[in-house]
This record gives sequence, structure tokens and C-alpha cells, in this order.
Amino acid sequence: MTMPGVRTLPLRFGLVLAVVLLTAVGLLASGVAVTSALENSLTRRVDTQLEEAAQGWARPLGPPPRELAGEPGPARPPSSFFVRTVAPDGTVLRQVNDGDVTPSLPDAPVTTPTTVGSDDGDQHWRVLSTTGSDGTTTVGLSLAENDDTVQRLVVLQALIGLGVLAAVAVAAYFVVRRSLRPLREVETTAAAIAGGDLHRRVPARDRRTEIGRLSHALNGMLAQIQQAFAATAASEDAARRSEEKMRRFVADASHELRTPLTTIRGFAELYRQGAMPDTDALMSRIEGEASRMGLLVEDLLVLARLDAQRPLDRRPVDLLAVCSDAVHAARATAPDRAISLVVLDGPGTPEVVGDDARLRQVVGNLLGNAVAHTPADADVVVRLGTTADSVFVEVSDTGPGLSEHDAAHVFERFYRADTSRTRASGGSGLGLSIVAALVAAHAGRVSVESMAGEGATFRVELPREGLSGSALEP
Repeated sequence: MTMPGVRTLPLRFGLVLAVVLLTAVGLLASGVAVTSALENSLTRRVDTQLEEAAQGWARPLGPPPRELAGEPGPARPPSSFFVRTVAPDGTVLRQVNDGDVTPSLPDAPVTTPTTVGSDDGDQHWRVLSTTGSDGTTTVGLSLAENDDTVQRLVVLQALIGLGVLAAVAVAAYFVVRRSLRPLREVETTAAAIAGGDLHRRVPARDRRTEIGRLSHALNGMLAQIQQAFAATAASEDAARRSEEKMRRFVADASHELRTPLTTIRGFAELYRQGAMPDTDALMSRIEGEASRMGLLVEDLLVLARLDAQRPLDRRPVDLLAVCSDAVHAARATAPDRAISLVVLDGPGTPEVVGDDARLRQVVGNLLGNAVAHTPADADVVVRLGTTADSVFVEVSDTGPGLSEHDAAHVFERFYRADTSRTRASGGSGLGLSIVAALVAAHAGRVSVESMAGEGATFRVELPREGLSGSALEP
């Protein structure tokens, strides 16, 4: 269980503390081992001296020499040994001790080196007894020098250890701070991303390092998050645009349908009131408005089917026949207009795989749009050509053309270049939007090039996929 203070400790301080603690444990273990080894070595040296004395000069082989007793002098130099000889009857025959402290000897002789205390102090002694025919001699050596040496070693190790720990702490702090610098960069990047900057990335580093693998993993995650946000934003934008288009579509459709209905209702009211005696003219007007409303409903149904992505009746279609029939129909409708068909040289035959009826509607709408929205003296030309992988149809006119704004919105539903919604030229504003939808359903492209006062050119390009090899040969 971790303490709250430890959990709130910054990582760099935690790592430095861990290094210092591990170093302290290592120094402590090393100090204990060295001190124990030195203490044991000094003790063994004292034991060796005691054993040599017990087996040599301290062994009782006769009456003790008189000159060994008493204070040190010319006849007996000072000695660090404590010597006591006891007769078999317990009489102390000899005792030599040049120090101020006397060891506390056990009652029974000790045959192995043993540590004992003192009678009048806390000093320790190492003693050993040897027994002969004339009694028992006990020799001892003070451990004061050994203890003092060990204590000085402990103090020295403590001072050196503190210095080493301070140096390790400072070095570890700078090393950890430098090592954690990439993590601070990750923290800064994460804060920037949290603030909304999804384009920020963690600096890439060597994948062989932990920070490198972390940075690559984070950058991959950030890329996915950015893509998800972008996809969500795009989906929301698309939903808003779709909703706006739907609202505009419903409003325009309601307006377009309301106008003929209002006209029909008005003529019916006039007929009921007897205000129009010419019944044929009245019925003709009602029939015209009903027909126009029927055409509008049919166009709306076509767009609804295309929006629902209903499958088309796909089969090889000869666009030369489609364009030729459209030109003949336009000439029959407007015999006084100059309408021509031009077939351009190109590889293969102008055939595509698609819905014949819908492709005829595409060319018919483009041609009808050119005839309806250009003056009577304007020329209309239909061009048919091929490329290596597509077939294109161009419908050009020499009319007034389109402005840049009109050209950008001409394929939108219910869009008219004349904002007053006049119907002098006819049409519901759905013809070109149907063209765009039908071409898109055939995986093609439709575009317009126009300048005000210089006419307009509508170009439809359809892929030649799915055709046999013979249709692609020049």
C-alpha cells in the first residue's frame, strides 16, 4: 500500500529518491561487510597472539619468575598482555596487568579464545587459559584498540557514504531530468491537443528506445483520432449540407407544384363563376398547367430514384445513335434553328455500357437546354468523340453564355440563372441536375465551360469499361 505523499511525488523526484535509497542500501551493506571483515580479522590476530602466548611463554612449567610481578621496569618492559597464574588450590601465584582495567574472568578456565567484559568498565577483553602441573595461567589482550579502529572505520564510512549519496543524488537528478525531457514534450503535445490543436505530433525518436516506441505509438493514435474527428466533422458537414439541400429542395418543389395548382384552381373558379365563356381556351390552359405539373413530378421521381441508387439497365449503348436521334428530334421541334452533329476522330467506336433510355435523357436535356435558353439565331453543335478509355459528348451554343457564378451552380436542383423565376423560357430548373445525377450514376463526369457573351459548352465524359475488345479497337 503506497502512501498518499508518495503517489503525488513527481516522477523525477521519485526516480532520484529510488536511486539514492538503492545506493544507500548498497553502501550500508558494503560498510557492514567491510566492518565485519575487519573486526573478525583483528579478533583473529588477537586470538593468534593469545594462542602463541598460551603455548609458549605463558604456559606454567614451574614457579613463576619473581621479576615478572610488580610494576614495569628495567627488568620487565611494559606489556599489553594480562597474565594471571592460579595454583591448583586457587592461590593466585602471579598477575601481570600494566593497564588500568582488569578483565572479568570466568570461574572456569576457558580453553578457547573468549570475549569477556571488565570488572570496572565497559572495555572488552579476549582471554585464553592454559593448564599445567603447577596451575592454570590465563592470558588476555584488550580489545580497546580493535573497537577504536572499528569505530573510526564506521565514522569514515558514514562520511564517505553521505558524500557519495549527495553526489549520486545530484547526478541522478540531472540524468533523470535529461532522460524525462521527451516525456515533457509528450506532456506539452498532449496539452496542446487537449486545447484543440489536433495537428500537433510528438517528435519522433529511435524506435529502439522506450521513448521512441511511445512516441510512435502516440503519433499513430493521434493520427487515428484526427482522422476520426475529421470524418465526424465531414459527416456533420455533409449532414448539414444534405439537410439544407433537402429543405431547399422541398421549398422549391412546393413552389413549383403550387404555381400550376394555383393556376388550375383559378381557372376552375373562373369557370364556376361563368367569367370565361370560352371553354376550349379554359380547358387548354388547365391541360397545359396539368402537363407542366406532370413533367415536374416525373423529374422529381427521376431524381428520387437516382438518390435511392436504384440499379440501371446496363447494356452496350451506341452514343452515335443516341446523339443522332437527339439532334433529329431537336430539329423537328425547332426547325428554324441551326442544330448540327459533329463526329470527331478517335480510337474505337463511341460505345459505352449504360442505360440507353437514361443516356438519351442526358443528351436530350442538354440539347433542349441549349435550344431553350439561347436566341433563335444562335448555333447549337453536338460533338461526339472518343479517347483511349472514355467517350465524350459536347453540346455547344453561341448564345449569351453563363457568368462564373451561374456556371458554378448550374447543376444544382431548381437553380435558374434568372433569379426572378420567370417561366418565359419554360423549364423547372431540374434538367441539368438530372443530367448531373445520371452521369454520376454511370461513373462519368459532367462539366461546363462558359464566358458571358461567348456561349457555353457542356461536356459529358463516360468510361468505356465493360466493353469487348472489338469496341475498343480503332
